[in-house]
Amino acid sequence: MIYTMHKEALLACSLKSKGTPTLLGGQLPINVINNSQYISPLTAGDQVTEKYVADDLPSVDHAIHTALSDKNKTVLLVGPGGSGKTTALEKLVVDWAKGEHLQSFSYIFHFQFRELNSLDGMLSLETFMSHHHNHFSPESMCQVLQKPESLLFVFDELDQYKHSLDPSVHTLCSDPRQLASVSCLVASLLHGTLLTGAAFLVASRPTGCLQFLSGTGVDLLGFLKPQRKAFVNGFFTDPAIANRALMNMEKTLGFYDFCTSPRFCWTVCSIYKSLMDADERLPETLTQVCVSIMVHLIQALSLNEARSRDLVSALGKMASHCFLDQRSGCTKEEIISFGFQQFLTSQSSADAFLRVDGDPESDGCVFSFHSQVMQEFLLAAAFFLDKSTSESVKEMLEKHEGHAKFLDVYLSGLSEPNQRRPLETLLGEFDSDRILDFKGWLKSSSQETLEGCYKEKHYRCFRRLHQSQNESLVKEIITPSARIGISYGDVGLQDCVALNYAFMCLGEMEQLNLYCTKDLTEEEAEMLAPAMALSQKIILSQSSLRPGSVPHLASALSKGRTKELDLSHSHLGDASFKILCTGLRDCKLLKLTLAVCRLTAACCGDLVSVLTSGTSQLCVLELMFNELGDRGLTQLCQALRSPHCKLQELQLQTCQLTAASMEVLSTALCSGQSELRKLTLTYNTIGDSGVDLLSRSLQHPLCKLQSLQLFDCQLTGACCASLAEALKSEHCCLLELDLSVNDLGQEGALLLCEALSRPGCPLEKLGLTRCELTHLVYKVLGSLLRSGTSRLKSLSVAISSVGDQGAKHLWDAVAHQSCLLEDLDVEMIQLTDACVGDLCAAVRASKTLRSLDLKNNLLTNASVPALVQLMQESHNMQELNLRYNDFCEEVFNMLDQCDKINY
Repeated sequence: MIYTMHKEALLACSLKSKGTPTLLGGQLPINVINNSQYISPLTAGDQVTEKYVADDLPSVDHAIHTALSDKNKTVLLVGPGGSGKTTALEKLVVDWAKGEHLQSFSYIFHFQFRELNSLDGMLSLETFMSHHHNHFSPESMCQVLQKPESLLFVFDELDQYKHSLDPSVHTLCSDPRQLASVSCLVASLLHGTLLTGAAFLVASRPTGCLQFLSGTGVDLLGFLKPQRKAFVNGFFTDPAIANRALMNMEKTLGFYDFCTSPRFCWTVCSIYKSLMDADERLPETLTQVCVSIMVHLIQALSLNEARSRDLVSALGKMASHCFLDQRSGCTKEEIISFGFQQFLTSQSSADAFLRVDGDPESDGCVFSFHSQVMQEFLLAAAFFLDKSTSESVKEMLEKHEGHAKFLDVYLSGLSEPNQRRPLETLLGEFDSDRILDFKGWLKSSSQETLEGCYKEKHYRCFRRLHQSQNESLVKEIITPSARIGISYGDVGLQDCVALNYAFMCLGEMEQLNLYCTKDLTEEEAEMLAPAMALSQKIILSQSSLRPGSVPHLASALSKGRTKELDLSHSHLGDASFKILCTGLRDCKLLKLTLAVCRLTAACCGDLVSVLTSGTSQLCVLELMFNELGDRGLTQLCQALRSPHCKLQELQLQTCQLTAASMEVLSTALCSGQSELRKLTLTYNTIGDSGVDLLSRSLQHPLCKLQSLQLFDCQLTGACCASLAEALKSEHCCLLELDLSVNDLGQEGALLLCEALSRPGCPLEKLGLTRCELTHLVYKVLGSLLRSGTSRLKSLSVAISSVGDQGAKHLWDAVAHQSCLLEDLDVEMIQLTDACVGDLCAAVRASKTLRSLDLKNNLLTNASVPALVQLMQESHNMQELNLRYNDFCEEVFNMLDQCDKINY
């Protein structure tokens, strides 16, 4: 009987409307429930990161039911203001009273913490409970409290509670009949000394009081896009109007954290309805949304211009006071000091903008803002209205730094005539001096920011420009000297919108640098797609792309002007690459970097389709460090044999290639269709037999290859005979050959030298680092360089043990008038100070040498004066590398005198 009576009484009390809805305060929770408009907010958890939200997050109803059914005695529901906590608790109580959920509890008792603030005196728990639930007699309440394990206490708005829950400041009680203060009774309940075994559900905004409570936490996330869609569709009866409102909300506001607030969604929908009913344009920025809200509120108050201006000024002073004192609300005495006296007689003026807790006629009443979003906007608007102080924009922003999140972007929006005009019709003109002051600050601070390399400051600058909606201002601030080429990695959705706006105003951009972006989402890529399409170069190296983002990248490539795309170290994978190829087939891309993208042979079919499409312009393809294998290269060779393939450079370092695919490659190179000029096969196990096969193509009249990189391909001197034969061929057009880190030895190197001595041999660059070279090889190389037949301009013979004696042959060659050498690398060949005289004489005699690498040798301080003098006097020499020699700190100042020396 008592059980049924309590459910009926609780349901009747819950379903009774308390108060009236306001535009900023939101719908009354019970109206939402009664009108079947309730949509359960989502909870956050381990599946939520700053950039990623799982698709299967639990609703708050499910999370609470699960937590309470798991025998948790205390559940803490935490979320920001307007996130739906109160409505969720009301729904839970109503559902229990209707017999739908949580029927394992015999009784649920529902309390508001702010209602407990005014209770004074000493009470027993039985008296306290009977006072709040007067349908119980004292005897029946005593009977109910004897079974605490069947009770659930629901407490809302802990953040509004004035008393401490610190157990150390209370003498906790355990007897329901013991007299104690209400604050002591509440603390005793929540700390489990009173009614041990009872369950508690406590809702709060983030607050310090939570530190004194232990229990299962449920973090409230609010509405994401699916919930917002359901909400908007329920708010507007016409599906077309609902779709228009939703699209505008997502485009304009969906990327802000506060858009997860059900209360804010209701406010926005209400304003959108008002605007659409009046056939007015919907807002395009946050500033315009807040202007529309403020205009609606002021018009509803029917105040004249002077009083409206005074009201906004008072609200601005209150907003600043709350920010600077880090308080959520103000007393009646405080708001009177801000100029509210004339508005307190009309409760609607205060209710329209503020939350009023308590009797407005009482001195104990507390006034607070419904949201920080409007609090900051009111502060910005009041600043432009105020002519009474000489405070500059810079001083005002510095004063509120760390407290106000959107203040500068609101000021930027309101500084533009088109955006502030609706407010000025109600409030009078904004102060022109303050607007000019802000404009000057915006330009100078933005230009200073964009000359620096702090991406967070760049983001802030773009947000201000986005709120301004002034294309000419964007072009004036983002000049060619602005460093917008810095990495905007880890860009958030809000910043994607602002960055895209800036790019759209500027038109074609040199590059969009998104280096090191973690988890580029579908929404972020969609927002950035227009900016991508305008960029000559897109950098996404060291980034990770979620599958949903790739179609937007592909679409931007197919529609845009991008000529270079860097996806190195993005771990793209075959599946995502297949999607990317839909945009590669018909785009202007000339260079594609796919190093370390976890690609396999499975991707090569799609790549061949792109290269042979007839529309692809791709000239440079970098596929290094992918597991393509011989099967993958064999497929790629189909493209090289196609007349539609324009590929001129192919990089295949560390792609698990062997000699097995070299015959197919060789055939493709001399097919007459291949345009390939540069081929990199570094770090593959090509072996001598593979090089023999490639050498055949080098002799073919239709082979156009000019650069071949075979660094560390497990070669020996046995391959040099076929290479030498190729170099001797009149059809060979090879200009660069790198054979470094292969065991060629003396015999192999001498064969190559013989080929290089052929008049007409085109080779200009030769790499023989760590190839087991001997004194004899150096001697022959010296003779070759002096012969007048060699075209070599770059030579690397580093890492050997020939010492000064072997190097002497090279110095003699460098000094010779027939030597064309421009770059010489003799790193780690055991050079000493004894060679410096010959070295300096050779460099002075040379008319061509520009770069000399002497790293990792045995030079000491004694060599430094002569080398510094050499570099200071030489007009040809541009770089001398002396790193890792035996120099002491005492010569560093001397070395610093010449900026052409690296040490």
